[in-house]
Amino acid sequence: MSAGNNARLGIALMIAVSVVFAGQDGISRHLAGEYNVYMVVMIRYWFFAAFVIAIAARKAGGIAVAARTARPAIQILRGVLLAAEICVMVTAFTVLGLVESHAVFAAYPLLIAALSGPILGEHVGWRRWLAIFVGFMGVLVILRPGLGVFDPAAAIPLVSAIMFAIYGLLTRFVARDDTAATSFFWTGTMGALAVTAVGLWFWEPMGRGDWAWMGVLCITGALGHWLLIRCYEVAEASAVQPFAYFQMVFAALVGITLFGEVLEPNVLIGAGIIVCAGLFTLWRERQQS
Repeated sequence: MSAGNNARLGIALMIAVSVVFAGQDGISRHLAGEYNVYMVVMIRYWFFAAFVIAIAARKAGGIAVAARTARPAIQILRGVLLAAEICVMVTAFTVLGLVESHAVFAAYPLLIAALSGPILGEHVGWRRWLAIFVGFMGVLVILRPGLGVFDPAAAIPLVSAIMFAIYGLLTRFVARDDTAATSFFWTGTMGALAVTAVGLWFWEPMGRGDWAWMGVLCITGALGHWLLIRCYEVAEASAVQPFAYFQMVFAALVGITLFGEVLEPNVLIGAGIIVCAGLFTLWRERQQS
């Protein structure tokens, strides 16, 4: 994909992506609270895989060109890792709720910055290391490990953020040889195969009303990814990426209004610290590039 320079349209699309994905998270929280997480993610991935195959078939050269990769092992790892990360994050939604889960997950850009050195060989200066340190102080403010008995479940979204950061770095790595269309194809197909191998063992009957919600979940998943593709087609990633933080805001609104979650002061303060540190690292990355 060749990025354009329509920053305003790109920002609008990224905010739309945030709204769609926040709604998707709310539906996932509801369904995973009623049914097995692996089954919910599996059905969602079936639709996602069908979507990426349809997109690939419409491109020049069709599926054969989309599937052509210089690094098949890493592409398989990417697809499996993202599917596993989604399962972990949806589990966090059911255990901790949307507010706290997204507040901790917001640290993933900091993790990408911290791991870009050992994994990609990129230089990380002292300013970004300082921002990474400050951001993880925000994570500790949210988790409060020193107050009372630490709940191990509070670490679930942090594990998800680490997995997503590694996925993001692997995506950067394969981008040196493969196109975005190829990575998108492998993400959907390999993720679907991996989660199906697990999810079929946890199949359970689903009510008619919840099948309707599952349909909405699948459609919003495809819509969100299509909007994201369009976003990166019309604007540079560095210009629109800071607006991805709106997903945390919208997801928190869904959690508070629909699920009765409470925004604790430590979560608000910690999330603010994480977002500020993350925005700084994105700004420094843009300045250096």
